[in-house]
Amino acid sequence: MPRLTDLVPEPTEIERLATGSTWAEGPLWIPETRTLRWSDIPRNRIMQWHAGTGATSVYAERVGYANGRALDVDGSVVQCSHGRRRIERDRGGLVTPIVDRWGDARLNSPNDVVLAPDATFWFSDPPYGIIEPREGHAGYREYGDHAVFRFDPVTNGIRPVVLDVEEPNGLAFSPDKRTLYVADSSCIRKPPGVGNRWIRAYDVADGVRCKNSRVFAELTAADGVPDGIKVDTQGNLWTSSERGVIVIAPDGATIGRLPVPELVGNLCFGGDDGTTLFIAASTSIYRVATTVRDASTTW
Repeated sequence: MPRLTDLVPEPTEIERLATGSTWAEGPLWIPETRTLRWSDIPRNRIMQWHAGTGATSVYAERVGYANGRALDVDGSVVQCSHGRRRIERDRGGLVTPIVDRWGDARLNSPNDVVLAPDATFWFSDPPYGIIEPREGHAGYREYGDHAVFRFDPVTNGIRPVVLDVEEPNGLAFSPDKRTLYVADSSCIRKPPGVGNRWIRAYDVADGVRCKNSRVFAELTAADGVPDGIKVDTQGNLWTSSERGVIVIAPDGATIGRLPVPELVGNLCFGGDDGTTLFIAASTSIYRVATTVRDASTTW
């Protein structure tokens, strides 16, 4: 098992790039423009940090309480909308819907989305945008549950692939695409000892079904809850937490904890060579150099 310093050579050299958000979430590196894009959910806006100038700008406002996002194969941004209760596409500022229903029921409030190797979208659908006043609009669970869905843009088919997670949050695939990891943050807003603060793992069968559900790792109460997660090319899982970033080996053992000055909501790899870890933490965006890249870059 690697040491933390094998992955983050200088773990104390975390640099704050931007601040002023109310709750920063959903960071995504966009190579074409060399920008980091993220959501400031309560203020209903999308922000960008520009690598070329080091400047921060407002990308868009009144954005439907957008949350997590991913790059599609054509370079457009696929993002989750709490307020519009859908997955949508942003291509150069033109935002169009992708999917907002399962059968006759509206989705809850899509939270995180990942692009699978077969170019389908897998996304989590917890309730936060319909129960948290500052993250969306009041509503109810029209299909009566919380799921991880798979959407095929070729057939327009949507199907639940995970139904045993109380409140699914962050998602990530293993480097060999055979495992899906799902963060369960259902202990938020509940009394101590109630709800889950773990990351589950699933075997992906034929690229369309999840089997053999199991707990991959469980955070301690001091660590807080897992939210955004990423997997690097070595198979290590990186998860946000109240302490900072926790790095977990493929066998579920904790490699180490990377302290961050603020509560961390999400993270992503990026930068010109893909080895910079960008961290969305409460009011700010931080970065730190690593020796690894996101596993999805190998697809």
